Amino acid sequence: MSVTCHVADGIADVRLARPEKLNALTLPMLRGLVDAGRALRSDRSVRAVVISGEGDSFCAGLDFAEAFGQRREVTKAVVPRPRWGTNTFQEACWVWRRLPVPVIAAVHGHCFGGGVQIALGADFRITTADARWSVLEGKWGLIPDMSGIRSLAQLVGIEQAKRLTMTAEIFSGDRAREIGLVGAVGADPYADARSLADQLATRSPDALAAAKRLFETRWNSGPRRTFARERIEQVRLMTGRNFKIARAAAFARQTPVYEPRGR
Repeated sequence: MSVTCHVADGIADVRLARPEKLNALTLPMLRGLVDAGRALRSDRSVRAVVISGEGDSFCAGLDFAEAFGQRREVTKAVVPRPRWGTNTFQEACWVWRRLPVPVIAAVHGHCFGGGVQIALGADFRITTADARWSVLEGKWGLIPDMSGIRSLAQLVGIEQAKRLTMTAEIFSGDRAREIGLVGAVGADPYADARSLADQLATRSPDALAAAKRLFETRWNSGPRRTFARERIEQVRLMTGRNFKIARAAAFARQTPVYEPRGR
């Protein structure tokens, strides 16, 4: 499968594990990402997720030779599932947006094509300064079709998204930070991602889920619908057990010990 997923102390560690091929994506890896994301969605003990790549790179994109040697399987993989509206390629990236916990991508080495789209499916991205990024599909006469069109436009705006998609230029992690594609640059993205995950794990899991849900469902909504949803989410939080825990801990100046995320 070449995707591993381990949970310890509330942090899920998801890794692309095909280092000998720079973690280039195969169909089993895409299915492995989907399966991991869906399993974590139902695990109420999980507080945050870190996605990284083993070896010298995060992900060099789709392994065309491997994938298109299985044309029948590829045909099946591009058919969308009615429930989710995504096919296997898209869901491997978008499943992280569906999780009710924050997801952090730690990027180093190559982050090309499908690798970019997986990283953009996370809530936060941390990269090395010298990582090599590219919406590389344009080199092959293709477009980013693993949810990348939407996530690119969300992060960098439509003009920059068009430029990256149409030119397929290769740029550094520093440049990715400059244009807003990533939020932070560090010498050890994985360590930084774990540190952020540990920090987020000290917050109410219900509040994290509500915040993510609001941003994902109301980012492009009008004020009236957004305000209505804010009120609904806040009432749910204020009547929940974890709000009472947070409030009591704040007054006592103690570290709160939260219950698992509500259903």
